[in-house]
Amino acid sequence: MEQNRSEAATAQLMEQILYEVKRVVVGQDRFLERVMVAMLAQGHLLVEGVPGLAKTLTVKTLANTMRGVFKRIQFTPDLVPADLVGTRVYNQKTSEFTTSLGPVFANLLLADEINRAPAKVQSALLEVMQERQVTIAGESHKVPNPFLVMATQNPIETEGTYPLPEAQVDRFMMKVLVDYPSDEEEFVIVQRVTGPSVDVVPVATTEQLAELQKECRRIYVDPSLVQYAVKLVSATREPARHGLKDVVGYITYGASPRATINLTEGARALAMLRGRSYALPEDMTDLVPDVLRHRLVLSYEALSEGLTSDALIGKIMARIPAPPKPLEHEKLAA
Repeated sequence: MEQNRSEAATAQLMEQILYEVKRVVVGQDRFLERVMVAMLAQGHLLVEGVPGLAKTLTVKTLANTMRGVFKRIQFTPDLVPADLVGTRVYNQKTSEFTTSLGPVFANLLLADEINRAPAKVQSALLEVMQERQVTIAGESHKVPNPFLVMATQNPIETEGTYPLPEAQVDRFMMKVLVDYPSDEEEFVIVQRVTGPSVDVVPVATTEQLAELQKECRRIYVDPSLVQYAVKLVSATREPARHGLKDVVGYITYGASPRATINLTEGARALAMLRGRSYALPEDMTDLVPDVLRHRLVLSYEALSEGLTSDALIGKIMARIPAPPKPLEHEKLAA
């Protein structure tokens, strides 16, 4: 009985958060769902989309619904790591050094056009994503909890950009592609933007979000689902062993074990968003392209034939079937 009450309270809180965000953001349901999954699973997002698709607005609105601290960093070629993490500042009046913390000390951090900054700046951000702390002059400073980084890339421009190395890209839980809105959605967007402004009402605290993250770890994932994730990721490394001879030669390097972990954690978070205490196969299959697309290093042959990561992932998923749904009595046991 108490568990049912807890699940109902969680579902109500998630519904309130989504309701407030949807009062401002039109469409982009899939993108918003992925942001929420990353938040519950304590992962980070890499987002690719052309300018003007409400990427910044979505994250800022989400931060406002949770009384969280939102900060945005516009990456440029002249940035240095200290511009992100902070530095030591000399005070002439007191003749002492004080620590000035950088903008990474936030709950939701938007790294806009991350590929515009050189590798040393990118690595400074990726270090804080992994360790959740920064070290300045030998002193460690922990970032606030919860902590989510959403980095954006502009697919149009390539001049003056520094592509993220594969080892660094792997630290992002998912890479989400954001597309243009439909005609109907765009009509509503224009009406909202040109109409009266909407004030977002904070409906949750960062402490409540931290509790939701803990609750997310308790969502049941059947071993057959974990085995499915292992097979999918293994097929990206050794396609021939899984009967995917038509994929051999197109993938130079497959996904790391981080992909398997992220698929499992993502399935948990998506099940929780959908109001369940157990994950179903569709919770995982929905996330497979987002979790794997940035982790595959394609060969020259694949690029010359115009093949994309998504196309190869589709072939792998078609070959490796998802496990059957658990029966009703198995759900209750879970």
